[in-house]
Amino acid sequence: MAIKGTLKLPGDKSISHRALMFAALADGESRISDLSTGTDVHSTRKCLEACGIDIRDDGDDAIVKGSLFSNPAEPLDCGNSGTTIRLLLGLLAGQGINATFIGDESLSARPMNRILDPLSQMGLKCENNDGKLPVTIYQSNLNSIEYDSPIASAQVKSAILLAGLGASGVTTVIEPALSRDHTEKMLQGLGAEFSFNGLTATVSPLISPLESFKLSVPGDSSTGAFFAAAAAMIPGSSIIIDRILWNPTRIGFYSTLYQMGAGVDCMGQWDEAGERIGKLNVFYQSLKGVHITKEDIPGLIDELPIIAILATQAEGKTEVSGAGELRVKECDRIHAICSNLERMGADIEESQDGFIIHGPKQLNGAEIETFHDHRIAMAFTIAGLVANGDVMLDYPECASISFPEFYNELERLKQ
Repeated sequence: MAIKGTLKLPGDKSISHRALMFAALADGESRISDLSTGTDVHSTRKCLEACGIDIRDDGDDAIVKGSLFSNPAEPLDCGNSGTTIRLLLGLLAGQGINATFIGDESLSARPMNRILDPLSQMGLKCENNDGKLPVTIYQSNLNSIEYDSPIASAQVKSAILLAGLGASGVTTVIEPALSRDHTEKMLQGLGAEFSFNGLTATVSPLISPLESFKLSVPGDSSTGAFFAAAAAMIPGSSIIIDRILWNPTRIGFYSTLYQMGAGVDCMGQWDEAGERIGKLNVFYQSLKGVHITKEDIPGLIDELPIIAILATQAEGKTEVSGAGELRVKECDRIHAICSNLERMGADIEESQDGFIIHGPKQLNGAEIETFHDHRIAMAFTIAGLVANGDVMLDYPECASISFPEFYNELERLKQ
């Protein structure tokens, strides 16, 4: 069996979240095409609608009418989506909204102080459950802040910048390393008084609404990683990925894939709405191990589960360090990766902030615990393609968090 064909990815999840939020701040109607179909983005949409934002479907497009926000009548259910709650905390704080945020069991266990601490420094009044959900925010007069972030996190950075749109004075965020920069690109493109230089981003409060816009969301490079990995490690495989997001802060996985020896050919690049987009050919070549350090992590944090699968089929040692952030994602992904690969017979050693894998190693079928984490589900589905025996996921449905069509698309590409 090989993986062959042309893949059309769902709209990028990170950009989809932000497009909905910025459209809510814009003057008039914005049209968004190829919005992510994942349940995480649907959570953002439902929360915005609960705050008085009108969003309707027109064929495959979403039409968002920007307007004044209102206090939601019920708690805002963010489901499993960390991006939804963390960005909305900043956005709604800046708009002077009273709201309570809730989520599912996984999201309720994730830390929110990394957002609440800087927002509290800005003057936000809030209540929380020891740094976790539920979180309630109250209308507050926000002050500007210069925040030296201890971690490179697009969610932290974006929440502060969004709050800064409603604060008095100029708000600045300084990162230790560059995280994904979609928020900055949108702020700059939609008429905000905004600048960014290296690791420093600065925004002034909105004097008037942002400009309405039309946007076709590029394909999700993080979702594409699963299919690229399958093509890279199965002999005879080759796939074309068209309109993939090729933002430099999002292609760490593909750079790593190339370093591992896989065939990665960028067939073309172009710019749309401030983002770089590409057309990619990924094909099988023999793989070798790599060393991934703390400096690499911000650019491929979401792809580390599928990198672990690749490492089991690569010659030599693959070592991942500085990835402690994985322990506070949708689940403890370091534990999820290591425990499941051990069941499949991989040579893997868990560490506090990563793992070491020696390969190549024949994987065996096993029962996989997904921990209701979409990236674990998709990564171990790909592992099943090279396993001897069946891989059975305890909750395959969680892939719908980011890509409901994942299993159908994978079946279509099998030859």
